[in-house]
Amino acid sequence: QVQLVESGGGLVQAGESLRLSCAASARGLRIFAMGWFRQAPGKEREFVTSISSSGTNTYYADSVKGRFTISRENGKNTVYLQMNSLKPEDTAVYYCAASRITPAQTMDPYDYWGQGTQVTVSS
Repeated sequence: QVQLVESGGGLVQAGESLRLSCAASARGLRIFAMGWFRQAPGKEREFVTSISSSGTNTYYADSVKGRFTISRENGKNTVYLQMNSLKPEDTAVYYCAASRITPAQTMDPYDYWGQGTQVTVSS
């Protein structure tokens, strides 16, 4: 079984930064595509960003382009999310996910999910 663990969430003021981390414990040497999703109270879970297994390709939701950056360690299922210029609307539980197939912008291709980490941005 693949276990994903997120860390780095917290409470910050608008305009500040946070860096989230996600580490996966996986059987074998398979490298996954990885993604970040978030879910705010009363809203559906939404795509934030993703990265291919090689790290070559990255994708971002329009709402975070220019502010968030996804990265990974080469050859490892460890991924980071650097969040700059945070806004109150970024407040959500952030989930890390891993896909055997594709760094999709939808939830269905992701096979494994972390427990989530809370990010709260105050104004």
